[in-house]
Amino acid sequence: MSRIHPLALVDPAAKLADDVEVGPWTLIGPDVEIGAGTVIGPHVVVRGPTTIGQHNRIFQFSSVGEDCQDRKYQGEPTQLIIGDHNIIREGCTLHRGTVQDQGVTRIGSHNLLMAYVHVAHDCVVNNHIIMANNATIAGHVHIGDGAILGGYTTVHQFCKLGAWSMSAANSAVFKDIPAFVMVGGNPASAHGMNFEGMRRRGYTPELVAALRKAYKTVYRQGLTLAEALKQLEDSASQYPEIALYRDSILASTRGITR
Repeated sequence: MSRIHPLALVDPAAKLADDVEVGPWTLIGPDVEIGAGTVIGPHVVVRGPTTIGQHNRIFQFSSVGEDCQDRKYQGEPTQLIIGDHNIIREGCTLHRGTVQDQGVTRIGSHNLLMAYVHVAHDCVVNNHIIMANNATIAGHVHIGDGAILGGYTTVHQFCKLGAWSMSAANSAVFKDIPAFVMVGGNPASAHGMNFEGMRRRGYTPELVAALRKAYKTVYRQGLTLAEALKQLEDSASQYPEIALYRDSILASTRGITR
């Protein structure tokens, strides 16, 4: 049976799986669908259209699926879609999309969004991502799998953060971050790759060395970006991880963080 506290306000049109738990003083509006095993704490607001998957936990004072802060937004029925097994801590704000983009903000699965994280309209947050306290991403930002955003990181709109990239605390990101690259500062600049993280994920010494060489090719040899990418072609055909690194640079529309 649903475990909905008697002091919660759940619209009759909302669709909740039988075992969803809802805390007191939480408001769940119409056009909201919540999957099995999800726990929503007290003092949470969930507005729709919003779809929340299975086995998520949303802590108190979070605002999920609210109208976005884009001044072009005129009340269109845009969406927020959240996957499975996410932890959304206290005070997070997750906004729906706009019709000027795809009309959807997407958050994948197995993510940890720490306290007071903000995910703006039309963002795509993939899987296994950690956003530390007060990390904030503006509209249309895309974050690849496994990325880590340090506390108080701010990301400019339309930036792309590659898979397994990492930002230091208090970073201000204005350009795209290639896969695996670590950045820090205001404005953020590149400071190598997260090689320790690679070892923890079981990357072989040969693969780590190849990624180190690929980083130096782009950042340390004084080549133009086109020349560096040309040099990566052979190693990209040998290692999928280097192909991922190279492709994330090719996909950049704002220029990469240097």
